[in-house]
Amino acid sequence: MTKQPNDNAKKSHSSHWGAFSGQWVDGKLVISPHPIDPDPNPIIQNFPEALRHKARIAKPMVRRGWLENGPGPDDRRGRDAFVEMEWDEVLDLLAGELKRVKDTYSAKAIYGGSYGWSSAGRFHHAQSQIHRFLNVALGGYVRSVNSYSAGASTVLIPHILGNYEDMTRRNIGWDEIVEHTDIILAFGGMNTKNSRVAGGGISKHTEHRDMIALSKRGGELVLISPLKSDLPDEVNQDWIAARPGTDVALMLGIAHTAVMDGTHDRAFLDSHTHGWDTFEDYLMGRSDGQPKDAVWAADITGLKADDILKLARRLPGKRALFVVAHSLQRAKHGEQPVWMASVLSAMFGQSGLPGGGFGYALGAIANYGRRQNAVPIAGLPQGKNGVSEFIPVARVSDMLLNPGASFTYEGETLTYPDTRLVYWAGGNPYHHHQDLNRLSEAWTRPETIIVQDPMFTATAQRADIVLPATTSIERNDLAGNRRSDFIVAMKQAIKPVGDSLPDFEIFDRIAGKLGVADRFNEGRDELGWVRYLYEESRKDAAERLGFDMPDFETFWQDGYARCPVRDDHTFLADFRIDPEAHALKTESGKIVLGSETLARLGYADCPSHPAWVEPAEWLGNGSDASDLHMISHQPAGRLHSQIETGVASVANKRNGREQARLHPDDAAARGISDGQTIRIWNARGACLATADVTDSVRSGVLVLPTGAWFTPRAETGLEVAGNPNVLTLDIGTSQFGQGCSAHTCLVRAEPHIADQRDAFEEYQDRLVALATA
Repeated sequence: MTKQPNDNAKKSHSSHWGAFSGQWVDGKLVISPHPIDPDPNPIIQNFPEALRHKARIAKPMVRRGWLENGPGPDDRRGRDAFVEMEWDEVLDLLAGELKRVKDTYSAKAIYGGSYGWSSAGRFHHAQSQIHRFLNVALGGYVRSVNSYSAGASTVLIPHILGNYEDMTRRNIGWDEIVEHTDIILAFGGMNTKNSRVAGGGISKHTEHRDMIALSKRGGELVLISPLKSDLPDEVNQDWIAARPGTDVALMLGIAHTAVMDGTHDRAFLDSHTHGWDTFEDYLMGRSDGQPKDAVWAADITGLKADDILKLARRLPGKRALFVVAHSLQRAKHGEQPVWMASVLSAMFGQSGLPGGGFGYALGAIANYGRRQNAVPIAGLPQGKNGVSEFIPVARVSDMLLNPGASFTYEGETLTYPDTRLVYWAGGNPYHHHQDLNRLSEAWTRPETIIVQDPMFTATAQRADIVLPATTSIERNDLAGNRRSDFIVAMKQAIKPVGDSLPDFEIFDRIAGKLGVADRFNEGRDELGWVRYLYEESRKDAAERLGFDMPDFETFWQDGYARCPVRDDHTFLADFRIDPEAHALKTESGKIVLGSETLARLGYADCPSHPAWVEPAEWLGNGSDASDLHMISHQPAGRLHSQIETGVASVANKRNGREQARLHPDDAAARGISDGQTIRIWNARGACLATADVTDSVRSGVLVLPTGAWFTPRAETGLEVAGNPNVLTLDIGTSQFGQGCSAHTCLVRAEPHIADQRDAFEEYQDRLVALATA
């Protein structure tokens, strides 16, 4: 049985979803929220169950077909059995394979896959660890840029507003909103399950109470989403359930009304924006013959024209905040709602005002809306990548299926590299990538796939070499980020399960086989690195700010240390006061409403100004009465697919499957009853889920959370756990941004009465089928 390393004392720890402590009591790991957190996230309770689950990888493994036949493309990945090996033996194989690929094809043939969410720790951060290793040991790797969460906006925002980090992480704070904001238009909502999570950890959850404080002061929150739960029930709320994918049309109807009423701030538009005349020609129909008025918008959105007019006329004279959730830009043409919301902010003269303006993705993650840590939390140095080739992160399947093919990104034409080896540490693309059946085909193409993970995920099951990594609670680290006023000590609470090792030690051992261990570890062990990173932050605080943080021993004993926090000011505040002295880093130095850069590029799927561009799939032209618009959002009981077997995750399932929410009218029309197993399908694939029939979802919409462990049946390909990404589109948001389009697509649904078996049982049977030989 796994036991604690030394004693029964509480061990402080942290995760992306909150700080906590772990303590062994009567042979069980008991998780307690950290005392500094006023509103702890219940998913911290997922840890104990996951540590001993059958899905833990206990020993290094190599796929039998790869062992017998050597490297090469192989369609047996995911069906072939594995052979357990000892560490030295498997690392010899691995080091030899890395050297073979590097010497034969160069480092350009190696894709370093990782997605950053495996641990909140600054040292045991799998993405940093693998990148450091590949840079030091092999001279580099093909990397990915941007994120699945915000791929389109990360590319667009610098062109229209300047620095992305300033716009998202140093923008309007919740303290300003509580004090100043009169009305929030929340396009896509601000669901507090999302703001309970932050990259690098979150020590204090405050968003829920801040919304309540705003509401009590009289602030209005208008929810524009097909899901009623996208704002808390306790706050003042108007629910506007427009058709999914039509938010831009609604925004245009609001903008047109303001121009017709003369309530837009023409002076601000003239002094602080560029391209208004071009956009106004489009808005008023002078350029295409179609005014974007409330009647036009009503036909697209499924709303009443009078309701759009009333909403537009609530805004003048108020401190208004326009928020666009990450989800809206995770769709074809996802750049447009982000751009159009920034237009509304400028039109009503709100940009740069405390509590007003454009709050991109506020409420989508806990890093946003908080005061900035004045001392950067030190992270593991990654070294220099000698390979210049990269891909937008959501283009993995395209890269593997089309080596040498060209693609566009931010106005450039680039080429997909010829990938021979994939090394994935800390991530599960069979959770977050789109069209998983297409990914499965792409996954057969490389010569070797290496996966390093604590769990036997769908990605690990489809690897050639599998290395067991520890979870964060099995090692020592420290957590913190630029929006947290605490650094939290992450103390090891249990011994590593089986033969698992920390990512650092795995890479250090491989580096030793390749003769570069000294360069990789720099003479430091685990605690040596943790101490070094803490002292770097402590030194910076003292030298730059005169802020005295405790020494490492005190920090480690106390379990946390306070960091200095900046006195933030509203993004665009200085620009508002003097747009010439504080020009933005855009093509004009102003807020861009019409882009000359995009006009030159001439992309039909990303025009030179914000525009309604019909979605790839929606409940409009070409849809059938049998179609439902599926929305795949973040789950409430876990982060992405992490710790899927934990108690909080399981509590949100029925029959071991994800629950698919749909309206009673849609359920009745399809003969579906609450709690029934249903089959959801389209041309790309099919999955099972459990029906949750509720009127909190707009009719015509089906909501299926992401993150169920991908479990397709070998004989049919039917995915039985409820993973929506067997259904989603694997296309870029546009030729410009190339973000992921996984949030939204059309599906159909029907009862699946004959199939009520628990999905977890099927997953465990799959593990047995792949059991080591």
